Amino acid sequence: MSNSPTSEQMTETAGLRIDADLKQFVETEVLPGLDIDADRLWSGLSALVHDFSPQNRALLDKRDLIQSQIDDWHKSHRHGAHDGVAYKAFLEEIGYLVPEGADFEIETENTDPEIARIPGPQLVVPATNARFALNAANARWGSLYDSLYGTDAMGGPPPAGGFDDGRGARVVARAAVFLDEVFPITGSSHAKATSYTVKNGTLMIDGSGLITPEAFAGHTGGADAPDTILLRNNGLHVELVFDRTHPIGKTTPSGLADVRMESAISAIIDCEDSVACVDAEDKILAYRTWLGLMRGDLEETFDKGGKTMTRRLNPDRRYTARDGSAQAVKGRALLLVRNVGHLMTNPAILDGEGEEVFEGLMDAMLTVLIAMHDLSKTSDPRNSTCRSVYVVKPKMHGPEEVAFSDAIFTKVEDVLGLPRYTVKLGVMDEERRTSVNLKECIRAAKHRVCFINTGFLDRTGDEIHTSMEAGPFSRKDFIKRKGWITAYENQNVDIGLECGFSGKAQIGKGMWAAPDRMAGMLEQKIEHPRAGANCAWVPSPTAATLHATHYHKVDVMAVQDQLAKGGRRAYVEALLDIPLASYRKWTKDQIRREVENNAQGILGYVVRWIDQGVGCSKVPDINDVGLMEDRATCRISAQHITNWLHHDVVSQEEVMGIMQNMARVVDRQNAGDPNYRPMAPGFDGIAFQAACDLVFLGREQPSGYTEPVLHKRRLELKAQS
Repeated sequence: MSNSPTSEQMTETAGLRIDADLKQFVETEVLPGLDIDADRLWSGLSALVHDFSPQNRALLDKRDLIQSQIDDWHKSHRHGAHDGVAYKAFLEEIGYLVPEGADFEIETENTDPEIARIPGPQLVVPATNARFALNAANARWGSLYDSLYGTDAMGGPPPAGGFDDGRGARVVARAAVFLDEVFPITGSSHAKATSYTVKNGTLMIDGSGLITPEAFAGHTGGADAPDTILLRNNGLHVELVFDRTHPIGKTTPSGLADVRMESAISAIIDCEDSVACVDAEDKILAYRTWLGLMRGDLEETFDKGGKTMTRRLNPDRRYTARDGSAQAVKGRALLLVRNVGHLMTNPAILDGEGEEVFEGLMDAMLTVLIAMHDLSKTSDPRNSTCRSVYVVKPKMHGPEEVAFSDAIFTKVEDVLGLPRYTVKLGVMDEERRTSVNLKECIRAAKHRVCFINTGFLDRTGDEIHTSMEAGPFSRKDFIKRKGWITAYENQNVDIGLECGFSGKAQIGKGMWAAPDRMAGMLEQKIEHPRAGANCAWVPSPTAATLHATHYHKVDVMAVQDQLAKGGRRAYVEALLDIPLASYRKWTKDQIRREVENNAQGILGYVVRWIDQGVGCSKVPDINDVGLMEDRATCRISAQHITNWLHHDVVSQEEVMGIMQNMARVVDRQNAGDPNYRPMAPGFDGIAFQAACDLVFLGREQPSGYTEPVLHKRRLELKAQS
């Protein structure tokens, strides 16, 4: 795949040909303020590219070889019952499964409290959208009142029109119940309290104190009539805001006008699944957002409700501590950056042979370079108070690829003059070869690993592609009910604890994909902290505020301590239980509905990716329920149809008919978007063709990934424009 810039757009430097705009951006925006000159940077990047590209290619070739071996095994064993013992032995023989070594604990040092000791929600936002990135960084704090009022969290959506006094009263009552549960008052209730005062470092409520007085952390304003009271539980803060002139405050006995929650403890600024970056123009956009966040000067001006607004990063928050001293509390989420995986190349930079460089190598050097603006700060607010850089690395297949990433960042540190292991590595546990070798993957980066996280969608997409020849897979809803999913989720926690993550690193869980269904999230997502995960992904700042209530109700560190005593709950055999259809008594209507659901999700996502460069969006499903879609959701849907096509569950003609019908549905759902290009009736646009490629050419895509098709088609459209 190549749609490289013309020679007039490229500048030769240190054995590389670099897009002129990218080179100018780095030299005029990134390097000023850093003790690194351009020659040193480009020479170092050139050495990284030319030294590491051969191994990168070899690792990708190994993926292909292993996949072909697995395909052949399934073809020769397709008839008869699946022999799990023989299958495991075969995977060991070809090196897919590696021997598990002796017990060890990670040696990662200098991780920030948000990584090591404060469990809480985590946001993931596209680096190409500065407004979203600002929202995510500022989502460290959110209003519980607003989050309850503006969602269905209390059982129904907010009413249309102006403020509803009755709903407002229910919000205040619901928040008081939360406060009574987490910060109970001796012999009283927050709903009845008339005054909050601070006396000799103790919080008094109508003459009574908190049952856990140590939960009081500080205040602002006068001790006799504080403006705010800061409380802390399980490492998380809650701020009570008092204002008797406020429309809400004047209705409550104490003047309590709001309850502000410490919400998104960390946020991933994403250069991967949620973006559509295919060339230098796109990469500059992503890097510029990351630069503004690391320097602390990012701002975005936009129109909202007919008014022009400018959004900036929030400062740290200041309080008077219990002992009367000044206290600062972080006002922003700790930011991690997600690089791309090992697969894709990008035409923004060409190597000495004129080939596109691996985008992961480019990301590694430039995102860490940009983060040095935060490392060089001498005063707050800083992103990392421990002077670390947090890079999440996705889509790695097994320990060898994790070790390769570790070596990449060692080289980056050397080029940039950073102390060893400044860069901390987040390992996404989302490919099967990583899941079944997780302990050895962690060992391969034991000095810098800071994060492991399950990803059901990519994990399932990889499962389908890896086991494509084994037979037809179950319907997607039934795949979720299979035992391997529980084993996968449990093992991720258990091995993380076994390797000493507690108090040093994050163990994460995946995304709640329905941003408009907060009642369901409140009911279900508490299972993530109960499972011992000290972070879990949420789709919005509002969701982060609501999910934060779960971390007050569940002491994750205590859960981890208990789980660590029990040992592992799942082993590799359970993870190798392929979720094939146990029987195929599907009706034609069931088959059609399953394919329609997959096709509609693919088309709704791909049409915006290709035509508008939107890498992540809320896409209405076949029932018009808005769901967050990114490349991971697209991967599983495409591979699922591909699998059913391959095993004759459905014909190519039937799938094409469904794709065309669902294109009409997607056209209708996007009728109000002035930038939308309808796919029907011609079905000859690039976006529709891309969606068809993902389905009909799905077996040919490396590991079933969507990126090669999406990048090729997006570049094709940009070239036409």
